[in-house]
Amino acid sequence: MSTLFDASEVPAATTAAGPLTVIGLDLSLTATGIAYADGTTATVKTRQKDGDRRLIHIAEAIHWAIGDGQGPMGTDVRPSLAVIEDIPQNSFAAKPVSMVHGVVRTVLIEAGVPYVLVTAATLKAYATGKGAGDKVPMAIAALKRAGREFPDDNQCDAAWLRWAGLDWYGQAEFVLPAAQRERLAKANWPEAVAR
Repeated sequence: MSTLFDASEVPAATTAAGPLTVIGLDLSLTATGIAYADGTTATVKTRQKDGDRRLIHIAEAIHWAIGDGQGPMGTDVRPSLAVIEDIPQNSFAAKPVSMVHGVVRTVLIEAGVPYVLVTAATLKAYATGKGAGDKVPMAIAALKRAGREFPDDNQCDAAWLRWAGLDWYGQAEFVLPAAQRERLAKANWPEAVAR
C-alpha cells in the first residue's frame, strides 16, 4: 500500500523498558553492509545487469533485517533504531546511493523504525580518532576494540554504525576515548528510542 506523507510523519522515537536493539546500515547499490541487532553482519550484493531491480533486492534485505517475522533472530521484534551512513557529498556515488537511501528510508518509515544519519567522517572519527583516511584503520579499530574481523569494509562500517548507536544511548559494547565518543554529537540523534 502506498501513502503520501511529509517528513513530520517519520516515527518519533519513544522510551520504553527493555534492552536497546540497534541495526547499522552501510548503504550501497552494489554491496550494502548490514549489522543486525544481534551483532552479526552481512553484505547484500547486487548485480549491475539487474538494473533498478537491485533496489527491490535491497529493500527485501532491510525487511529481513528489521524483523517482519523472518529476521535473523526469527522474531518479529522491530529494532529500536537504525543507524545509517549518510549520503556522501560531492561524490560520484551520491546519485546511486541516494536511490538506495530513498528505498531503505521508506521501508524503515513504514515499519515504524526510527533512523539517524551519521556522516562517514563522523563515523571514522568515532572509530579511529581521525575523520579521514581509507578503510584499513576502521578494520584495525574493530579488531582492537571489539576483537572482530569482517570479510569486507561494508560489514565493518555497518558494525561501527551499530556500535555508535548503542554507545550514544549508553549501552556501549566496549570503551572508547571520550574525544572519539564526543564526535557522535554531530549526528541528529532522536531524544530517546524504544527499548
